[in-house]
Amino acid sequence: MEHEATAPEDELRAAVAAALPHPDEDTPLAQAVAEDAVRRITLTGRELPRPAATRVMTVANQKGGVGKTTTTVNVAAALAQAGSTVLVVDLDPQGNASTALGIPHHAEVPSVYDVIVDATPVAEVVQPCPDIDNLLCVPATIDLAGAEIELVSLVARESRLSRALAAYIQQRTAAGDPLDYVLIDCPPSLGLLTVNAFVAAQEVFIPIQCEYYALEGLSQLLKNIDLIKTHLNPDLAVSTILLTMYDARTRLSAQVAEEVRTHFPTETLRATVPRSVRISEAPSHAQTVMTYDPNSSGALSYLEAANEMARRWAERSEGDQA
Repeated sequence: MEHEATAPEDELRAAVAAALPHPDEDTPLAQAVAEDAVRRITLTGRELPRPAATRVMTVANQKGGVGKTTTTVNVAAALAQAGSTVLVVDLDPQGNASTALGIPHHAEVPSVYDVIVDATPVAEVVQPCPDIDNLLCVPATIDLAGAEIELVSLVARESRLSRALAAYIQQRTAAGDPLDYVLIDCPPSLGLLTVNAFVAAQEVFIPIQCEYYALEGLSQLLKNIDLIKTHLNPDLAVSTILLTMYDARTRLSAQVAEEVRTHFPTETLRATVPRSVRISEAPSHAQTVMTYDPNSSGALSYLEAANEMARRWAERSEGDQA
């Protein structure tokens, strides 16, 4: 079941990291390189604790361009590389998550559209990621663009994804090959597709861009989550907030980060994701940054976020059991 690095292994990693030279503040580039080296030694190659039951997380923010899809695929890849079995559900008609995972999603491919509209079992549309073991994807095709309209007339329109995922999770568990995580990548809107994602999940994972407008969008998102909790899914809760596109050189990024952490101290991860050319380049090669350039600061940041997310949950579960 759960596997964590042994104490001697942790001590060895810490000793190696401590032995690295530490440049002074007058050489910021060398300092950044040294910090990345420490993170690489501390994080790379470790298996993370796996949850006792499948964690279904909706990655949502109705504001576009905040790093939803990028966060979904890279956190999923980091978790899979650390020993977890992860399913990504691409619920955005643009299909960007499918692209980043190297999954075909042209019009003839069975997709999440078939699952939601035609009640096709998830097992018939799921595909493995070619680059990373234990990482699966339910792709999105352009057909999904019309699903909002088609869903209006369907029975139980808000819970169609929830039922399909619950059946697939149960099927995998019964077969002795359970899923550890399901990450649902939402479109940048609050339509019926996003409502389906909220009803299917227990947790909301919110990436927040470190800019002022992101804070305005967050309050609206939280109001909508409260509405879903009240009327459709009382178990839904915001569990994780990740600050993306963080620029340590600007006062604005620091102010946004401080404000988010003040209002959401337990949900906001300590890890932040910087603006990174490597993160932006990776999808053009049909890869996540975790395989495209695993030693880049962007890949290390997502690895750090996944590590923190998994360990926080494990510590919380241990606390509940105690």
